[in-house]
Amino acid sequence: MSPNFYCVMIKISEIEDTQKLLEVINQAILDKKGENVVNMDLQAIENHITKYFVICTANSVIHANTLADYIRYQTRGTLKERPWKEEGFENSEWILMDYVDVVVHIFLPEAREFYKLEQLWADAETKSIEK
Repeated sequence: MSPNFYCVMIKISEIEDTQKLLEVINQAILDKKGENVVNMDLQAIENHITKYFVICTANSVIHANTLADYIRYQTRGTLKERPWKEEGFENSEWILMDYVDVVVHIFLPEAREFYKLEQLWADAETKSIEK
């Protein structure tokens, strides 16, 4: 087998793994009633920092923490994936969960309106996720 065959197999596997991670994260958010769920594909942007952003809104600090806990639970249980880095649990207005290829942003409404990530990364392909 040629080396190119292995490269193609790895790339397909990475794409499938990333898509499965997105599916599990989206479903976890929907299961716990996360609102205004958006997936942003950043791959077409030169020097993108990750492949995808998943952005959602929580209606309270407790709800934000619940969403983060359930995303962590589902990704670990289903895919054996753990976030590489997590931030924002101090005040839970903006929780960030970095899975390297997918970065999850859980916002309280005021923080989401203030930071406007969808506008900041407006060149990305955006898809709303609904149940």
